[in-house]
Amino acid sequence: MFDPKSPISEQYRTIRTNVQFSTVDEEVKTLMVTSSGPGEGKSTTVANLAVVFAQQGKKVLLVDADMRKPTAHYTFNMSNVYGLTSVLTKQATLINAVEESQENNLFILTSGPIPPNPAELLSSKAMEQFFLDAQEFFDLVIFDTPPLLAVTDAQILANKCGGTILVISSGKTENEMALKAKELLDTAQSKLLGVVLNNKKIENTNYYYYYGAK
Repeated sequence: MFDPKSPISEQYRTIRTNVQFSTVDEEVKTLMVTSSGPGEGKSTTVANLAVVFAQQGKKVLLVDADMRKPTAHYTFNMSNVYGLTSVLTKQATLINAVEESQENNLFILTSGPIPPNPAELLSSKAMEQFFLDAQEFFDLVIFDTPPLLAVTDAQILANKCGGTILVISSGKTENEMALKAKELLDTAQSKLLGVVLNNKKIENTNYYYYYGAK
């Protein structure tokens, strides 16, 4: 993840470039990454995207908004005692709950304690204030969200974020699931910036990831 010379890092830099090209007139400040179902690689994608944006010099905050099955604290080897839920319930301030990562300019806000009502927290006024505060301190805020077809959480955030990236897994994500996920994003009036096709093996290369525009 932190090796900028690896082939996979190059592919994520391509995704970064395409995101920037897709938002020429208005720089995206908030971005969410989701998938249609579980196990399609969205959390890996969001972590790597956050790293390559930070390597570009942007001050990036990765927010683990998957309060039902959080993973960012495992990925970045951090504590999850305080996090997003702590900020939304005013148990901690944003700045106190955020942790620095090994990568320069990359900061992590883990999910915090798992709440009984994630959708209510994400649609709360406290979440609206969180968006304002996070954009004040960081150049780019990237959210890892639950799968679209599982719960409503991702749809709630999709309406608030400046752009959405949908991750699908080659050979796993069914066409019907991908189309249903896009319908849900359309219903939420989300701006779908593109699709990351994950786990696609390309013959005669070592690249397993590529980016395709919607």
